[in-house]
Amino acid sequence: MADLSVSGALKKMHTRLDSEGKAHYELELGDTRVPLSDLLNHDITLTASGDIYCVLCDRKTKKSFSQGHCYPCFTRSASCDICMVSPEKCHYEQGTCREPEWAQTFCFNDHVVYLANSSDPKVGITRASQIPTRWIDQGASWALPVYRVSTRQLAGLIESHLKPHISDKTRWQAMLKGVPEAIDLSQLANELTALAAPYVDSLTAQYGADAVSLISQEGDAEPVKIISYPVAEYPSKVKSLNLDKQPIVSGRLTGIKGQYLMFGDQVFNVRKFSGYQVQLDISE
Repeated sequence: MADLSVSGALKKMHTRLDSEGKAHYELELGDTRVPLSDLLNHDITLTASGDIYCVLCDRKTKKSFSQGHCYPCFTRSASCDICMVSPEKCHYEQGTCREPEWAQTFCFNDHVVYLANSSDPKVGITRASQIPTRWIDQGASWALPVYRVSTRQLAGLIESHLKPHISDKTRWQAMLKGVPEAIDLSQLANELTALAAPYVDSLTAQYGADAVSLISQEGDAEPVKIISYPVAEYPSKVKSLNLDKQPIVSGRLTGIKGQYLMFGDQVFNVRKFSGYQVQLDISE
């Protein structure tokens, strides 16, 4: 790629998984999408202007909340409510949802409870339409869908029930240091679903037989997904870069994983700084 200079507000990187299981990344700035996966070992500079714009209302804000929101949107938007972090705490039926129409589109559709291995085995949830995007965003090297459910709350309830047996967190620094130790996710899924069977039966009794299904028993059940990332060199140590403290991020791009850009031992979380106005400069 020839030298390039483009500016705009940072957004979560666009991702896709090709037929060989390789993750690809594009950074969208203004009307331009930059194929970052093709730029390993290129020199990249991100320069923040100091301006921040809310990712929802586009209002200029002095401080970003919850990955790119102004304070009013942070306090009023359903996408920033507690139930986004803890779906089992959904309060839609109580009539207190911040945005009921948004919830109908976002929460009341098929979700998947999955197992992944990014740094260690973990359980997670996502909308069915967000597979494999969610896995790539978390830097998963292996992933396996386990349950299909009819609402986000049900996914959260099952995830919460499994937490005593498996973590729901990714150790992001370990994830960035390399490929984790391989774990048999299929065997782990069998063990966890056996433990959860009585609880899942209680959910189907309450919400209906079609509310929860075990994906391994479906005709289109998928095997474990293996994902590789565009990384030329993993860091031995991890130092996080912060545009609030250091408005210029510059260096040789050595890898991309999750939503992080790697510059040797320094890493930059693109998603964390959503809404920040930056200029991207690329050279050979």
